[in-house]
Amino acid sequence: MWLRPGMHVKRWLLLLMAGIVLISLGLAYLLRQLYIDLTLPDAFYYLTLQFLSRPVRAIILGTLGVSIVLLALVRLNRALLNPFLSSSQANVAERVYQHHRRRRGPKIVALGGGTGLSTLLRGLKQYSDNITAIVSVADDGGSSGKLRQATGMLPPGDIRQCLVALSEEEGVTGQLFQYRFGDQYGLGGHSFGNLFIAAMSEIAGSFEQGVVESSRVLAARGQVIPSTLKQVTLAADLRVESVHDGHGWERVIGESAIPSAQREIVRVFLEPETAPAYPEAVKAILQADLIIAGPGSLFTSVLPNLLVPGIAAAIRASRARKLYICNVATQPGETAHFNVDAHVRALRQHVGDLFTTVLANDHILPSQGEMARLEPVALPTGQTKGYTLLTADVVDEERPWRHDSTKLAQAIVAIYQEPAR
Repeated sequence: MWLRPGMHVKRWLLLLMAGIVLISLGLAYLLRQLYIDLTLPDAFYYLTLQFLSRPVRAIILGTLGVSIVLLALVRLNRALLNPFLSSSQANVAERVYQHHRRRRGPKIVALGGGTGLSTLLRGLKQYSDNITAIVSVADDGGSSGKLRQATGMLPPGDIRQCLVALSEEEGVTGQLFQYRFGDQYGLGGHSFGNLFIAAMSEIAGSFEQGVVESSRVLAARGQVIPSTLKQVTLAADLRVESVHDGHGWERVIGESAIPSAQREIVRVFLEPETAPAYPEAVKAILQADLIIAGPGSLFTSVLPNLLVPGIAAAIRASRARKLYICNVATQPGETAHFNVDAHVRALRQHVGDLFTTVLANDHILPSQGEMARLEPVALPTGQTKGYTLLTADVVDEERPWRHDSTKLAQAIVAIYQEPAR
């Protein structure tokens, strides 16, 4: 296990062996001189195996020495590391190998927000540590909306979910960050993680540095950054029936208000429309090997990132492979009755042909119970126009309105490793 390629251990084992050989040679010269100068008992004839030829003695003593060294290293490894490892982490060699493999993983940029992005990150972190999640800051509902209104800070909710998803161990610390207070504490609706990021931002001196420090607390693999540091509001033009010409539109302001209106979305846009992109986000995009948009709410999670002019320009200029991940189920108030073509068409109407490769689910499972209103996103019935459609089974069997993080990550890695189409 320790000697397989990619462990970064063999060079140090060889150096250790070289040191042991040099020490052994020094002792051999000393013992030989003592053997010449001193008169030793006859028992030393047998102890030093002089009744055997020198090559045989060398093989026996060398084998015995190597066995003792390896046994000592294994026992020392266990003695030093066991106090710091849980039973699930006992295979140290495997963990070291996976660590070095992830460090060499591709530079991946994922854009989105909400549950969809965190699901994606949870799977991708098994393949690379070089992940940058670029998160929308247009959220104005729930705990994030309250903090945004009360303090003027950027909404931390989606960032919190992504940090937990990228966490080294999604154990008690992850559960703590996701914990939502009840009304009995006077903090009804707030999550601990949101309050933690808010406090850390005050201590660190800025929101972005507060996110960095929070990432260290959670031992996140990769980084989570906002698409812009500007306070932006998501607005939408919704189609309505008109008594004059049969159709018209009305404007709705606020991300949370858009799906609540339960009307067809004509377009979404940011106010202000010229919000500058966060420089670190642009840098990550330009250095990326793979850029992913989605999964997640198309109009309120994915597009708000792409509507930041600097983000769209960086994606267009990047030489990375670009992939749009279509949702597995429709979303009432946003994408009701949308198939894959409709998702891509809405994406292109807003930001052009940034993504010409699309991954969609081909294992259709109808939602049950209270989620039965969520229709599976159907595949196109004919030839796709202007984009390459790739399909795979990426649906969560128990929650067919969501992606399975493991399946999704495996499909993405397989696409990335294929020759460019």
